Formats: sequence, structure tokens, C-alpha cells
Amino acid sequence: MLLRVLSLCVALMVPVADAAVILQYHHVSDTSPKSTSVTPAQFRAQMQYLADGGFKVLPLKELVSAIKANKPLPPLAVAISFDDGYRSIADTAHPILKEYGFPYTLFVSVEPIRRGFSEMMSWQELRRLAREGADIANHSWGHEHLIRRLDKETRTQWLARVRANILSTEAEITKATGQDLKMLAYPYGEYNTEIQRMLEELGFVAFGQQSGAAGSHSQLTALPRFPVGGAYADLESLKVKLHSLNMPVLAQTPSEPQLAAGDWRPELRVTLDMADINPGQLLCYIQGQGAKQPEWLSDNEFSIRAELPLPAGRSRYNCTAPSKTRGGYYWFSQPWVRPKDDGTWIEE
Repeated sequence: MLLRVLSLCVALMVPVADAAVILQYHHVSDTSPKSTSVTPAQFRAQMQYLADGGFKVLPLKELVSAIKANKPLPPLAVAISFDDGYRSIADTAHPILKEYGFPYTLFVSVEPIRRGFSEMMSWQELRRLAREGADIANHSWGHEHLIRRLDKETRTQWLARVRANILSTEAEITKATGQDLKMLAYPYGEYNTEIQRMLEELGFVAFGQQSGAAGSHSQLTALPRFPVGGAYADLESLKVKLHSLNMPVLAQTPSEPQLAAGDWRPELRVTLDMADINPGQLLCYIQGQGAKQPEWLSDNEFSIRAELPLPAGRSRYNCTAPSKTRGGYYWFSQPWVRPKDDGTWIEE
């Protein structure tokens, strides 16, 4: 429903220079799981659209550097990323990207490479891609749920373990490829504010799997990406996302995605710069519960809360509003992670 509404404005969209869209892929294959895949034909069509549409495909590290330095981004800025390091990226996506001259970043975990999983690239393959322009970045040691504590593990022990995990992975990538980008893609898109603070202290930026355009109003340890795969692989819906704008969030409460026991209907309060937004046009979508009008608490602060408890696992609140002057849609997504009622997690 959200994308059908927003797609009506695609023809009106014009280039903007204060937002960048980061695309997240997994598989580019006809035979891999559909939920996390695009077909080679879909991927080529998407890259052709970027080439024909005048998009500026930047290395992710350059996009991040511009946001960190508060420098203007070029109009229609896009970055391409892949999670996990599946072989289909080397066999199928890489040649297409090379043909178009598009840079990209691969987020990889060390353990699957060491264990030689058949679908994963080897270090030798990753080094070849790096020599040909790919950036190799951190996806944790073993693709762990980083927010989860082990049995009887204290908070201090858990945080030390996660810290060692990230630093060991970064060291292994540097040893294998010579690259040390200090960019982390959270496995499963899961993070919490303690991990964010730790990464900031270590000088890392980090990326989630919540949707939205990145820019000066984004958190550098929770940069949004648009997942492309399965139900989200359609080019028409992707066109809307590629023209999205960085929601001008000035403050939000809470910013903690990890829900506490019993807090299964979190109230999100967001303060916006309203210069280019009509409050009557802002609409939010609760994952699994549909669209909902926010409650405006002041001229620039709104509140949104789910009607029903969020399910165990990962959920989102997505809020969008059309620009009053530029034709595109501002887009903001807040992720939530909820354990089961007994405090355990859904196994994945």
C-alpha cells in the first residue's frame, strides 16, 4: 500500500543533493531463496535504470565520508552494498557492475569463509574483487545476533565479546585484503544503543536494514538501507525508493530498538524540521498493522504507537511525507526487536 501511494509521485521527482540511497542486496540468482534474492535479469534492469536515470553511484565509503563531514551529496546519489559474500555476487553481479562502472561494497563474515561454505566466496575470490574495485567490509565474525547475550553472560562480558568480535573481524579483513574501512553491517539489521556507543568509540559507522534515505539527519551508527529482494525486488517500487529524501529528524524518543520486557507497543516520538513538510501529509505504517495517522504533540513533534503488540522478532515503524517543494518523499524507519514472552529469542 505504501509503495502504491508513493509511486504516484515518481514522475514529479527531481534531483536533490542532501540525501543518498543505499541499496542492500544478498543473492543475485535464479536459484537462491526468493525472499533475499533478485534474479540476474532484475539486477541488470535495476542497474540499467540507474545508468539511464542519471544516478551517481558512489563508493559507500565516499558517501559516508560526505555525511560525516556534512558535505553536499551529488544529486541522485546511490551506493550499492551486498551482505554475506555469496558466490553469486562474484559470478553474476560483479560482471554486471563492472560493465556499468559501478562501485560497490561487500559485507562479509569470517567464519563462513574459513569453513568453506559452498555458497560463500573464498578469500582468494574476495581479493580478486577487491583488486577490481570492490570494497570489503565487516559483517561480524560468524553472522551472530549481536544484541543477544549468552546464557549467564553479564552485560560487561557480552559487550566485551561483541567488541572483540568486531575488532577481530576487521583485523582478519585487513589481513586478507589490505582494507580497513571500519564499516559494519549489522547481521539481521539488529542493534541496540549500547552497541552503537561502542562502535562510535571505536570509530566505526554501521548500517541497519531499516528503510530510508541516508543524510545529515541520520545516525552514523544506524544508517538506513533499502533491502532489495523478494517482494522488494520490483523495479517500479524501487524507483520510488531511489528518489526518497532524508527525513529531517531533529530528535526522537526512544532511539533504542531493543524492546524491554512488556513494552510491546512502543510509543515513538519524533521531532522534525518542518520547513518542507506539511504535517497533514505525514503518514506512518506499522509493520503488519497497516497505515496510521500520527498524533501531533506540537507544531513539529509527532507520536506514533502500534494498536496491537508487536510480534516477537523484528518490526518497523515507517513514516513518510511528501516534500512541499521537490516532489520526492521523506522517509524514516524505526526498527524494533522484541524477544518472546519468556525472554528467549526466535531462532533463525
